[in-house]
Amino acid sequence: MKQSKKKLSILTIDYGMGGTERFISLLLPELKNHFEVTLVIFYKYIDYDIPEDVNLLILKPETKKSKSYLFKIKNFVSLYLKYKRFIKNEGIDISFSLLPIPNIINSFIHMGLKNVRTVISERCYPSVMYKDKHMQLKLAKLFFPIFYNRNDALFSNSVHINEDLKVNFGVKIPMQVIYNPITTDDTIKINSSSFKKTKHLKLINAGTMYSVKNQKLILDAMSLLQIGDFDFTILGDGELAETLRLQSKNLGLNTNFHQLGKVNDIKAHLIQHDCFILSSDTEGFPNVLLEALSVGLPVISTNCLSGPLEMLNDNESVTIKDGEFIKAKYGILVNVNDALGMSKAIQYYLEHPKERLKYSDLAFKRAKMYNMPKIYNQMKDILTNS
Repeated sequence: MKQSKKKLSILTIDYGMGGTERFISLLLPELKNHFEVTLVIFYKYIDYDIPEDVNLLILKPETKKSKSYLFKIKNFVSLYLKYKRFIKNEGIDISFSLLPIPNIINSFIHMGLKNVRTVISERCYPSVMYKDKHMQLKLAKLFFPIFYNRNDALFSNSVHINEDLKVNFGVKIPMQVIYNPITTDDTIKINSSSFKKTKHLKLINAGTMYSVKNQKLILDAMSLLQIGDFDFTILGDGELAETLRLQSKNLGLNTNFHQLGKVNDIKAHLIQHDCFILSSDTEGFPNVLLEALSVGLPVISTNCLSGPLEMLNDNESVTIKDGEFIKAKYGILVNVNDALGMSKAIQYYLEHPKERLKYSDLAFKRAKMYNMPKIYNQMKDILTNS
């Protein structure tokens, strides 16, 4: 007799163009083979495809936003009650959530429905993410120990995040590190002939344009170089898109700066460039950096917590002098918010095509360590408590 699949619910804020959403989109095709899956989102922002056999529930189809705490509390209660009703009515076996508000809702599910296994996932480095947001930091330090510890298990995508949760936020439940997955394909890879000596380098970044991603750092670095030697493209959008456009104009870089907005096939754009740059002040485990590695694109990254050091140097600590860069095992690292160091790293790649070729080969090799089968098995184990 064929055994019925367990019912799995995945709870998150939306399905827009972000790292958490990309992580879910990569796993859904695999999860639906072993579970009866429902993707539950707060709000109707959907940029990634949803596989045919995956159900979709939108808790708040008509989005209303307000900064008032009274509105946020009412909204939280409404989301929780709708989600709890869904869990009970559908007989969900496993509730898996990502990001703080969904994780706290999942904690209430665990407290009220003991037969449901709840697994939560933290996707950023809390101490850094909230360091300039004093109220959010206070709330996280108050609520994380109370609610996160109510769940069966937690996983993040970095050893640094787990340590931060344990030491600074009092999280004591079983924790694992499960890195983001990627698929590699020898036919979707940067052309090695592009590594011939060139007087022009095409740089690319992808991600939401807001302060933490710090794409202005790349423009600042370019302003220290010979302008005609470089072009810079950003994929994605965000609240700072216009600010970056004006900055490029003020720096005399507007003809060398291109904003393409949201794109469906990021790899198709990556392989048309010479170097990927991650400029973030903080990360969880940056999908875009892994995407760049997966097509053999040489990378430059800030040594932010967390993710880049794990991906590019096997998590072995490095010391980088101000205004300089270091050649890590699988790419180049610079200090956070160091425009001079980044400019020198960019110039180094321009002047040393053989180094770019070397790091291209190493990047592709590194990406294979995060291939889907290994990551998916870890996911399935934590969801089922295997």
